[in-house]
Amino acid sequence: MSESAYRVETTSRLAQWRIENLASCTYRKSDPFKIGKWNWHLSMEKNRALFIKLYPEISNLTRENPPIASFVIRVVSSVGDRKCLVHPEITDKQLKSNEDFVWAIEVPLSGKFIIDVEFLDLKIGSPDGTELCSIWSEGFTQRQSNETALTSLGRMLSESIHTDIAINASDGSISAHRAVLASRSPVFRSMFSHDLKEKELSAINISDMSIEPCQAFLNYIYGNIQNEEFLTHRLALLRAADKYDISDLKEACHESLLEDIDAKNVLERLQNASLYQLPKLKSSCMKYLVKFGKIFDIRDDFNAFVLCADRELISEVLNEILAAWKGF
Repeated sequence: MSESAYRVETTSRLAQWRIENLASCTYRKSDPFKIGKWNWHLSMEKNRALFIKLYPEISNLTRENPPIASFVIRVVSSVGDRKCLVHPEITDKQLKSNEDFVWAIEVPLSGKFIIDVEFLDLKIGSPDGTELCSIWSEGFTQRQSNETALTSLGRMLSESIHTDIAINASDGSISAHRAVLASRSPVFRSMFSHDLKEKELSAINISDMSIEPCQAFLNYIYGNIQNEEFLTHRLALLRAADKYDISDLKEACHESLLEDIDAKNVLERLQNASLYQLPKLKSSCMKYLVKFGKIFDIRDDFNAFVLCADRELISEVLNEILAAWKGF
């Protein structure tokens, strides 16, 4: 049988599978075809009736975000008197497996026919599970709008467009916007809402940051930070995120610091994990030091760490070591 017998043609939200002849077989499954975020299959099984199924290909995406589909499916005979069988419209049906949508057709079909699927909408559940979100409402218009807004916001900072407050770092100053800072940080919002010196002087002193990490901090707030810039200033950004209560930046730093723990940075990261309450980073550093035995490779550094680190943290490390030794 030719490869074209399994191919599904698609355009935009429409998929068509052309069947030349089903008489010689009782089961056929199409090649995967892409509609929305998912790869799909159509299949046919001929028994007493003809069973047509539509389902997404099994993948991590399908398991984590199964499609919730609205569609119209038809079978159109393409020879002789043109006949069209239409299934009642399917609305917001979650499709995870090949048993979630089955259409049993009692009318005998022979010769050439087409299975036609028109997707009316594809949705996924919202992160909190309270509502359905169309993937197509997140499409080009929204992406373009978001990208344009971020670009404009970045230009407001880089070109000092109508700035109204100065950020004074330890070795320089950057102009910014009260409204943007207040919208991203409850600490900044409180400064500008009460009769504090920052409101009166139109300036914020961030004396514990030099100008480069301060610029990176503002670039993040304005949605304009570059990856290399973020990686270079992760620890300073973590401190600023904690100080000014910017939870998404703190979590971004947390996740990033997990990715490249090594002998040179593990003790510093362990201290920061304890200081800023980063449980995953703390656990990973402990595992690196104790379970993988790297603590023996950095004995001199660890001895210095013991002399100056927080007593409670040192106690936790020693308990981990004792627990590991008991396991041998």
